[in-house]
Amino acid sequence: MGGDNAPAAVVEGAAQAAAEWPDLELVLVGRADRLQPLVERRPGLRFRPATQVIEMDEHAAQAVRSKADSSINVCARMCKQGEAEAWVSAGNSGAIMAAALLIQGRIRGVERPALGSVVPTLDGSAYFLDVGANVDSRPEYLVQFAHMGSVYARELMHRASPRVGLLANGEEDGKGDELTRDVNARLRKNGTGLNFVGNVEPKEVFAGKADVVVADGFVGNVAIKMAEATADFLFRNLREEIPSTVSGKVGGLLIRPGVRRIRARIDWREFGGAPLLGIDGMAVVAHGRSDARAIKNAIRVAREAVAAHLVDKIREAVGR
Repeated sequence: MGGDNAPAAVVEGAAQAAAEWPDLELVLVGRADRLQPLVERRPGLRFRPATQVIEMDEHAAQAVRSKADSSINVCARMCKQGEAEAWVSAGNSGAIMAAALLIQGRIRGVERPALGSVVPTLDGSAYFLDVGANVDSRPEYLVQFAHMGSVYARELMHRASPRVGLLANGEEDGKGDELTRDVNARLRKNGTGLNFVGNVEPKEVFAGKADVVVADGFVGNVAIKMAEATADFLFRNLREEIPSTVSGKVGGLLIRPGVRRIRARIDWREFGGAPLLGIDGMAVVAHGRSDARAIKNAIRVAREAVAAHLVDKIREAVGR
């Protein structure tokens, strides 16, 4: 029920996922009047009713507590009770976080869950966290984010020894605000099991200096939204400027295949959703603007995380 294009885009994305991965059992949760007719027309999908919806502008924690039969709460309970192995939502991200925390709980030893995002780099991709789960972070939170992000990169991105970097305004250890300097010192001294490569400047994130980039939730959220907006701005201008002259139209035809390949590499829809790392169960947050392709890829992320036993691997890493 969540997201700008729900429920039609969510059902379409789920149908695409069911067709591509027949091993999946997909349950669509939401209001019967809006969702059930769409689901019944799609093979491979099941419907589960929920009488309430948490809207995007509602206070997250209050809504989760007051709307017990919201689609978000029903999904979280299905995972808690073993009826599902993962849930995906493009709805109110604060409510997804609150429901996951209140119903599924945290992995023992995790102080705050983190939300990560895969970002493109010159030689592949990197995992960037936290991108908004924690607006105010303490140093110990970021140290745990580094460990959880390293597990994600190793298990889902297949990096044998993930390089972990700390986002800062300079490479030197003394750069950054008080929080960044404190986290740097902790990772230098107590980063057992981590391949910590030090501070990483924003330009080095896309250059591929690190496989995992750690930031506090406020900075991470601003950075990821700025990157998405910049990419959209550039491609929008290319679409408008190139066909504006005859020579531009001819040149546009020649470069179109290359532009499409670049667009695919940096398209946020291709990366799907972001698992809430540190939750005792699998909850995947999809983008609020998700279309069918983005939803399908968010389901793919959930499927891969379950297959890789990501929650168990994070539990082991935090325990160590």
